[in-house]
Amino acid sequence: MRKKLVAGNWKMYGSLPRNAALLAPIRVAAEGLACDVVVCAPFPYLGQVQSLLTGSKVAWGAQTLNEYAEGAYTGEVSAAMLGEFGCSYVLVGHSERRSLFGESDATVAAKFAAAQAAGIRPVLCLGETLAEREAGQTLAVVGRQLAAVVERVGISAMRAALLAYEPVWAIGTGVTASPAQAQEVHAAIRAQLAERDAAVADEMRILYGGSVKPAGAKELFAQADIDGGLVGGAALVADDFLAICQAAG
Repeated sequence: MRKKLVAGNWKMYGSLPRNAALLAPIRVAAEGLACDVVVCAPFPYLGQVQSLLTGSKVAWGAQTLNEYAEGAYTGEVSAAMLGEFGCSYVLVGHSERRSLFGESDATVAAKFAAAQAAGIRPVLCLGETLAEREAGQTLAVVGRQLAAVVERVGISAMRAALLAYEPVWAIGTGVTASPAQAQEVHAAIRAQLAERDAAVADEMRILYGGSVKPAGAKELFAQADIDGGLVGGAALVADDFLAICQAAG
């Protein structure tokens, strides 16, 4: 059975005192949780997060990275730099990176490869917009995004990765895909992997991200192909985040 994982994406929120107050109860509570727990913080706070979480059961990661190892890319951060701050995970292809910063499928695939080359586990985010869903293109869009990465790195490389289905129309809107809607897409993602390698598909942990709240988390996580959550706003409130973690079993 795949072990559940809950990852918190802080987005561009936080401050030194706020972060410390948020992580203190999470660090303590994680000792008794059955799921894996990850927090993805903004770059400036990775040193603080590393200091506060080292030796705990909570892993940490970044929200993006640059695809190049080094160079004249002012303002960018490489995978090796993230590794120096103890990052075990990094989000790749989050919908906000795709829509606001113009990241293409090819760029996302390059970032995925760069993360793995540095020994960091990428969390590949996949998802459709409201217009794409209403046009019946959900599975085609998600399938294309996934295929771009598999073609770049190969199916075996997916063993050292996680996937996250995040319907763009549900992110930050308070609207959550129904358990049945989410399960349908998660199952399709797993089936697409199974066409290449059944074992990789069976082992893959596929998270759901899209206004995950404590109230609906248990039903979401009870679905056969939903292996945890990528949590946005609720990850900034310790009680809410921990309630979602507890719902993951």
